[in-house]
Order: sequence, then C-alpha cells, then structure tokens
Amino acid sequence: MATTPSRNGLPDQPPISTDHPIINGTSKPPNATGECDEWTILERVFRVLADEGYLGPSTHQKPVVSFVYPEDLKQLIHFPMDEQTPSSAATVERIIRQVLHYSVRTGHNHFHNQLFAGVDPYGLTGSWLTEALNTSQYTFEVGPTFTLIEDAVIDKCLRLFEFGEGDGILCPGGSMSNMYAMVAARYRTVPDVKRIGVANLPEPLVVFTSEDAHYSITKGVHWLGIGLNNLVKVKSDRRGCMIPEQLEQAIQSVLDSGRKPFFVNATAGTTVLGAFDDFNRIADVCQRYGVWLHIDACLGGTAVLSHRHKHLLAGANRAQSLAWNPHKTLGAPLQCSIFLIKERGLLHECNAAKADYLFQQDKFYDISYDTGDKSVQCGRKVDAFKFWLMYKARGSAGLESLVDNAFACAASLHEQLRSRAGFRLVLEEYQYTNISFWYVPTWMRTDPETPDWWQRLYSVTADIKEQMVKRGTVLVGYVPLLHKGIGNFFRMVVTCHPRPTPETMRYVIDEIERVGEQLPR
Repeated sequence: MATTPSRNGLPDQPPISTDHPIINGTSKPPNATGECDEWTILERVFRVLADEGYLGPSTHQKPVVSFVYPEDLKQLIHFPMDEQTPSSAATVERIIRQVLHYSVRTGHNHFHNQLFAGVDPYGLTGSWLTEALNTSQYTFEVGPTFTLIEDAVIDKCLRLFEFGEGDGILCPGGSMSNMYAMVAARYRTVPDVKRIGVANLPEPLVVFTSEDAHYSITKGVHWLGIGLNNLVKVKSDRRGCMIPEQLEQAIQSVLDSGRKPFFVNATAGTTVLGAFDDFNRIADVCQRYGVWLHIDACLGGTAVLSHRHKHLLAGANRAQSLAWNPHKTLGAPLQCSIFLIKERGLLHECNAAKADYLFQQDKFYDISYDTGDKSVQCGRKVDAFKFWLMYKARGSAGLESLVDNAFACAASLHEQLRSRAGFRLVLEEYQYTNISFWYVPTWMRTDPETPDWWQRLYSVTADIKEQMVKRGTVLVGYVPLLHKGIGNFFRMVVTCHPRPTPETMRYVIDEIERVGEQLPR
C-alpha cells in the first residue's frame, strides 16, 4: 500500500482498519474533504500504546525515556496548531505515535523519578470509562452513579482514617486539597470572612507548617490572601519530622505579636525524606491553643491500607482535616486526591454559592445528593471512580498486598545500599518508602571529605542522573535539603506499580554504580 510522506519526512502509517463489529455498519467512508470517520481512531489506541511500550510487559523492553532536548524535539514533531484541513486517520495515528515515542514511560520498572509511577490497570479502566462518558458530578441528575460512588469512597476513607461521621470531596490534586483545608479552617475560625474578606479581619491569621512540608502550603497562603509573612515554617529534626516544642514556641510568639494562629499543617510522608510527624503530640499543642490541625497525608496516607504499617498514622484521627492522594504510592491514575473533614456540613456552609440554575431546591429527588455546591469548582472530573473500581477489583486484601510489597522492596533497597561499597545513606533509619543516598565513585573514596569534596559529590549525583536519562536506563530523582545544609542526593521512591521486586531495586543500584564509575574525574 502506498504511503505519503509526512511534514517531517516520515511516512504515514496505513489507514486504520474498520473491520470491527462495533465499527461495521456504522462507520462512514471518507467525506468530500478526505476526512475519515473520527471514531475509528479509538480502535487503534490500545494497540498503539502497547506497541510503543506504554502498556503490558513490553513496557520494560523499551527505554524509560528517549530523551531529546527541547529545541531538537521541536524539529521532530510539528507542535504549532496551524492545520487548515482535517487530517487523515493515518496522520493522526502517526502524530500519536510520535508523541508517545518521546514521552516518559512511567509504567517502566526503572521509573522512580516522582512520588507516582505506573497506573493500576483497574484504575486506568475507570479513567478511560469516565473520560468516555464525559460527565461531571455536581448534581445527581447528571452523574447518578458517580455521585453515589464518590459518596461511597468518602464514607470508606472516613472509616479508614477514623474520622467519624465527617464529610469529604475529591479534589484536583493534593495542593488543592490542602487549600480546601485552609479555607475550611479560616471559615470556622472567623465565619464572617466569607462576607468581609481577609483584608478586613481584626487581626492577621497565621499558618504553621514544617520546614520539610510540601510547597503547596506556601502557595496556599499566597493564593488565599493570608500572605507569606503570615506563614511560619517550624523546625524539623534530622529525619524531617516537625518538632512539637518548636511548634508551641512559634504559636506563642505569634500570639505575643497580636496575630491569630488558626491552622497547623502536619505531614504524613514528607516529599523528600518520607517523614511522619508525631500527630499525637502536635494535636496536643493544637488543642491547647484552639488551632485547626490538618494532615497532609497525600503521600503517606496509603500506609492506612496496611495493618503492618498504618501505625505510622497514629494520632491522625485527632486532626480536623486530612488530604490523601491514591494517585501517588497506590497507583491510581492522575489525578485522584481525597480531602476529608471531621465536621459534616462545613464544606457546604463554607463554599456554597447557591447557584439556582444548578442547585434548585424543588427537584423531584433528594437534593442532598447534589454535592457540587460544597466544591470550589463547577465542572469536576469523576476521580472517585478510579479508586472505587480498584477497591472493588482488588479488595482490601489485594491493596494491602501491594502496599506491603512496596514497603518490603524499600527495605530491600535500603539493606542493599547499606552493604554495597561506595553507597552512603542520608538516613540510617527511614519511615516510608523514600530511600535517600549518595554514590561515591572509587576515585573519590580515598580523598579527605572537605567542603570541596562534598560539592564534588553533589555534582557527581547530578551527572549520574544526566547520563542515565540520556541513556534511558533509569529515572530516579535527586534533591538537595538546603535548610539542613545538604546538597544533591538520590531520592528513590518505591511505589506499588509497576510491582517492584528486590531485583528491580538492585538494577537501580547497579546502574548508578556503572554510570558513576564512567564519569570523568
């Protein structure tokens, strides 16, 4: 079959077949412009994903990424949106293949770059279905099953985290979940803020978080008009845990300055070191001063699914709100972020705008299932279905097995690093599945560890990362902790998907060592 060259000189793929029972009899021939029935592309998408190594076993036979610098990538793919006439189905498929080819395979065994990695197949199924249905869930009438599914997910999570008869909502990411918490706490502290605004409050409100907490708290105080000058970053210990005594001193200092403490953010699984704050001791401080306690469990909340590891969340049930992202460790497709709150009805009271074109009070069904007015959004993706379907398919035992395996593989990685020459751990003890370390090449091991030596090691870490990305062998992040006087080190994050093994952990160590030894001295 003849092919036509593309804009980049690459031949178009053969036209997509319509020999499919769903397509037969319904697909249309090319119209006067040469445009094929657009729905036939769906017939090929799964195969294209598999061919390009983004689904199934073939994922691990491809590079993690085929890295190309931005300016070079612009020469390989035509990014400007300047098409005047419809493209053929073959051209559309070629474009899809090009985009996939230069994208990162997060489902690869050797992708450990972020707090998330591959997706759970059942979660992906849920994501595809909700995208195909293309609905929201602000009212029962437009999303009947999904409204009840979100209700079931919130109810289950309230029980998991022992939040009683509370409430919750699915949010577009953990940063937004943390902002929901600040808004609720602000309203509960000063209910009139909804009418008069923060500029007219009698005294400035102050937020407290640890110096190791996620940067979304910093963004939240800016977005919500609280102000960066009213954010206090509390000292943490060597493991990255907030020091409760330092928190109490900071609260007392703010009170002495005439400002009002109203919100403390504690963390279950910090972004870098995976640290869990002491929630009971922090809750004691918050209770003494009447301050709202929120827990950012976006990363570490997944420990709640494991009987062996849920002790990390001891005392979390004393918080007034909590955020958890199953799209991180657990592998729900991005995005899936759950916000929980102890006080039922507060979300609606705090956020309701009472739009009468959506939330009519004289509907023919129980309007308590119209939950959209407790959200800051109007249209809202049906994220709950992804986690709900994962739970239905795997059950609590299946999810617990995935979580326990991730922890076991993190322990295996930690032990392998301890016993391998040249590797040095940042922390001898760890809490979650984040393992941090350096690799010291043989040609540095006999030199005195001066400040210049350490700066060289920090550069070596970045150089090893660069070479592994360019080779497409491993993606693992490196980070500094400047507030603790530490430069670049590798931060390996072990997740549930793709299912890790001690062997995949060893591969990362072997590759870092191999690349490190090849660096120029």
